[in-house]
Parts: sequence; C-alpha cells; structure tokens
Amino acid sequence: MKLFERESINHYSMLQSLLLAGPLLLLLGIFYLYPLLSLFPESLMKEGHFSWEHYQHFFREPLYPFILLRTIRIAVYVTVICFLLGYPVAYFLANIRRQQLATLLMICVLLPFFTSILVRSYAWIVIFQTKGLINNLLISLGLIENPLSILYTETAVIIGMVHIMMPFMILPIYSVLKNLDRNLLRAARNLGASAAKAFIKVTFPLSLPGVGAGVMFTFILSLGFFITPALLGGPKTLMISTLIEQQINRLLNWDFAGAISVVLLLTTIVVVAIFDKIVGLDKIYKE
Repeated sequence: MKLFERESINHYSMLQSLLLAGPLLLLLGIFYLYPLLSLFPESLMKEGHFSWEHYQHFFREPLYPFILLRTIRIAVYVTVICFLLGYPVAYFLANIRRQQLATLLMICVLLPFFTSILVRSYAWIVIFQTKGLINNLLISLGLIENPLSILYTETAVIIGMVHIMMPFMILPIYSVLKNLDRNLLRAARNLGASAAKAFIKVTFPLSLPGVGAGVMFTFILSLGFFITPALLGGPKTLMISTLIEQQINRLLNWDFAGAISVVLLLTTIVVVAIFDKIVGLDKIYKE
C-alpha cells in the first residue's frame, strides 16, 4: 500500500513538473527547435538536390574558418576578462555587511539589463569615435597628437561585449558565494590559515560551480553575439553571427546561412561537452 502511494506521489510530481515546464517547452519548441529543424534540411540542399556543397564551401574557403576561429578567440577573451573583473565584484558583494550598500551595488550590476543593448553599443560608438570622449581626453592631456583608431577594431568589440556580458558572470558567482557556509571559513582561520590561504583552499574551490556557470553562460552567449560586434567591429572584425546575417539579408543565401548556423551550433555543443568533461554540468545544476 505504501509503495502504491509513493508511486502515485511520484507520478503526480512528474505531471506537475511537466505542467509547470509546459509553456516554456512549447515556447522553445516553436521559436528555437522548429527553426533549427527547418534550417538544417535547407543547408543540405543544392538546387533542389541533396548535397554537402555548402559545408564543403565553408571549410574550403579560408575566410570562413578564420571568422569562426576569430569568433571563438573573442569569446574566450571576453570570458576571461569578465571572470577576472567579475569575480572580485561578486566576492565583494557577497561579503558586504551593510545591506543598503549591498543593495545599491547590486542595482548597479543589474542596471545594464534595464538599457537596450543597441543603446549601450551606440554609447560605445560615441566614446570610441575619432572625436569621442577618449580621444578628446588624451589629446587634451597631451598624451597623443593624432586621434587613435579605436572604433571598428577587435579591441572595441571586446570592450563592448565585456560591458554587456559582465552581469552574466557576476550573478552566478555571487549566488554561490552568498550561500557559502561561513563556519567553514571560520574553521580554516581557527586552524591557522591566513585570509589568503583560506580563500585559496576554501572559498574559491567552493565557488567553482558559480564560476563554471558564469563562464559557460558568458562564453556561449559571446559565440552568438550579434549587435555589438556588428556596430563596434564593422566589416574589419566580422564575426560568425554577422556573417550569417549578411548571407540572409544581403545575399539571400539561406542555404549557406543554414550551413553556417549548423556549424556554429555544433561548435557550441562541442564546447559544452568539453566543459562538461572538465567541470561537470551536474555540479552546476546541483548548486
């Protein structure tokens, strides 16, 4: 009897979970899975016949693999910089004792979410342009004579993407650090560990699930980022998402754009698989 009741409770919990997740699954199926399933067959067609021509063309032309590698490289740079800058911020936020100050700083972290990515990207254009804030300041200080060419460079793209991706790194790390058991740190200090050693041996290892989540979110989002690279990078710093947009809107080559999208998707899956082997996604989900 108890076994029957337990199975009934489990079935009810599963049904309840499916009902709660149903709207999200439906949304993902219509707006994410269906376009992907529609795009993949088109990428395998050439003049109405099955062909691998679009994939062969992608890897045969040196430009396209170069753009893919550039996209991965920029995503790695953005992820590393976000981690180096974001971890101290998350650690500081998690250890602030004054609640009002912590709330104010958290608002500052979340504030970019209330502003359009397009507006923020245009703001960087104003800052980076030849007569922008940076060049005017450097010239007025006498540090340079001629304006620097910052806009439409890889540096501009990285700075703009770091600004936008930073909250995705800070928030997961902050969430883990905030919920750490402080008794473990006190025990480490009581056993003679210095503050630095307690951080290295206790705090940082326990915060790795948050670091892993932040790194994964930042890197994957950076791989497919479109608006900021398109505005700040221009044609000289073409990334894979911009290439897909050009093939669709300018060249009307949907088949080849589908092939590029599939290559980007497979690249993302490979990255997630490697990340799972190194860190373990189950540890992140448990947190």
